[in-house]
Amino acid sequence: MSELRSENEVTQDQAEEAVRVLLRWAGDDPSREGLIDTPKRVVKAYRDWFGGYASDPGDYLRRTFKEVDGYDEMVVLRDIEFESHCEHHMAPIIGRAHVGYLPTNRVVGISKLARVVDGFAKRFQVQEKLTAQIAHCIEETLKPAGVAVVIDASHECMTTRGVHKRGVSMITSQMLGAFRDDPRTRMEFLQFIGIHGSNR
Repeated sequence: MSELRSENEVTQDQAEEAVRVLLRWAGDDPSREGLIDTPKRVVKAYRDWFGGYASDPGDYLRRTFKEVDGYDEMVVLRDIEFESHCEHHMAPIIGRAHVGYLPTNRVVGISKLARVVDGFAKRFQVQEKLTAQIAHCIEETLKPAGVAVVIDASHECMTTRGVHKRGVSMITSQMLGAFRDDPRTRMEFLQFIGIHGSNR
């Protein structure tokens, strides 16, 4: 996997055995027919859910385009669906990210913005940290005049355990550069994503 993991590499067998331990701890028998392949399935799922540790999200932004005929207005990608996991309970976080930036002399392919969101989301996360990581990655790599990120997500650690409150979502935002300094720019972004001045 990633060089970040090389010193503490865990084998597939060790990971599967950890799942068997949890199944036994929960009160079931990991050797029964319905659970015999569960450890392999869980490990495979974890490779997908936490694939962000094996990549540098900034790499997605390093190929840019300069031939934009002087375009310097806002670029916004709305409703980027993502799945992450809470680092406190390992429970799912399901939500949408809205990303905007003000290009200076280059733009990036829009799919790359979605990949940046996924690159950070596919790790154990706290929503506030996820929001800041996405924004700072775009700022540091693209050097735009400003970056805005808003995330609206539901946390299963709150809806399926603890207070058991369904239908609740959490909104976080990170505004950098012109989006932080200029209220009109910030307002335009929020209108684009439907948070201000709409019934959404």
